[in-house]
Amino acid sequence: MADWTIAGLAREGGVGVETIRYYQRRGLIDTPARPEGPGSGGRIRRYGEADVRRLRFIRSAQNAGFTLEQIGELLALDATDDRARARSLAQERIAALDARIAELQAARDALQTLARECGSGSAGPCPILMSFDR
Repeated sequence: MADWTIAGLAREGGVGVETIRYYQRRGLIDTPARPEGPGSGGRIRRYGEADVRRLRFIRSAQNAGFTLEQIGELLALDATDDRARARSLAQERIAALDARIAELQAARDALQTLARECGSGSAGPCPILMSFDR
């Protein structure tokens, strides 16, 4: 079993130590107890494979656009095996992504039209510059 300090966990997960601490304060990652007794490695907390997997899950879920609250709920659902709620959260996220994609597509289309008009060679100010001046 691998055994990491908080710095090692951060390195494995591609985040900073303060991010780990923040996730701990939010209840997303457990804070291990300090070891007791002689030979306890200076009482340094140690993290294992499960912590690395959890950290990677959190980062992946964030990249998919889930909020930390939603991630916390997904992690809690894992213990209850409530697949219906997990699916519902994913569907909500998909709907939000679809809405954002539609917004970005509309912005792209508008900018593409402005770029075409700017390249038309007609006299006067550039339509791109004029559109952002409003």
